[in-house]
Amino acid sequence: MTDLSIVTENPPQTLENVSQGGAIPDDKALLRAAVELTRELGEAKAAIYWPDMLVSAGVGYAGLAGAILLHGLAAQLACAVVASLALYRALLFIHELTHIHRDALPGFRFVWNVLVGIPMLMPSFMYEGTHTIHHSRARYGTVDDPEYMPLALMKPWTLPGFILVSALLPLALLVRSAVLVPLGVVIPPLRRLVWGRFSALAINPDFRRRAPEGAFARMVFWQELGASVWALFLVVSAVRYGWHPLAIAMAVVSVTAVLNQIRTLVAHLWANDGATMTVTGQYLDTANVPPPGVVAALWAPVGLRYHALHHLLPSVPYHALGEAHRRLIAEMGLGSTYNRANYSGLMPLVRRLVSSTMRV
Repeated sequence: MTDLSIVTENPPQTLENVSQGGAIPDDKALLRAAVELTRELGEAKAAIYWPDMLVSAGVGYAGLAGAILLHGLAAQLACAVVASLALYRALLFIHELTHIHRDALPGFRFVWNVLVGIPMLMPSFMYEGTHTIHHSRARYGTVDDPEYMPLALMKPWTLPGFILVSALLPLALLVRSAVLVPLGVVIPPLRRLVWGRFSALAINPDFRRRAPEGAFARMVFWQELGASVWALFLVVSAVRYGWHPLAIAMAVVSVTAVLNQIRTLVAHLWANDGATMTVTGQYLDTANVPPPGVVAALWAPVGLRYHALHHLLPSVPYHALGEAHRRLIAEMGLGSTYNRANYSGLMPLVRRLVSSTMRV
């Protein structure tokens, strides 16, 4: 009997074919199966979300405390690795917050922001309101997509630069919340600049964020206030008691940022030239790294190893994506359009992207 969890090597696609996602007709059988086979999988289960997030945050902060307080380089490095991986997982619940229904998981958004988002200076508003643009059928992969760059169509040197710049994220976030946001209170043009250019977890340098409105604007105010108060507290504490604890904490956050940037690097094939794409074209420009490999659970946690499937079914919670994948691969088969977005690991995707840039 065939093991349907095995990912076969995908047939080669030329850069030209991949970049013509708008010309790829929708596979209606796939789209229909994706909906029909997963109807009852859309409930976000509190019994999974809460323990996962709380344990991840708890382990992360315990590891961070060990990295700061313990003596001996080996013990500090071990704790720092644990802290980076656990806080990375806790932080990526920001992605779930953008997709779950506003009435699901009462209190989860508030607690996540208090425990994770604000302490790491990445409140949920930095993803909410922008990530949904990335899922728009009309704007995915276009100049209006905040989370898309045609990396496969760019020069090879852009890839290491894309990863290395993420290491500066904790410093940039500290300056933003401790300096720029408070100054923006008294300098309106600066406030507008900070909001439009530096208030979204985006990779598209041309993206400009619109001013918040209504209830979302009120949420932004309180989250910004919390992040700025915390950032100022960190700076004052570092000036008074020494920079060593803050430097270690920022190094840990820097590792999480680099991990996320590596995951982002292989989340898509990045080959769209700016044209509007069909749903199937978008799916094939995205990547799943399903089991049996286990390492992907570390560098793409909280369901992000099923990134292509997530683009087909953005409302399905992370804990149900594995079951959705099993149903679709069993129904559609290894020779289907669905399996063309399944890859065996991180390195095949990296090699594919590097090869694409070398051909430009």
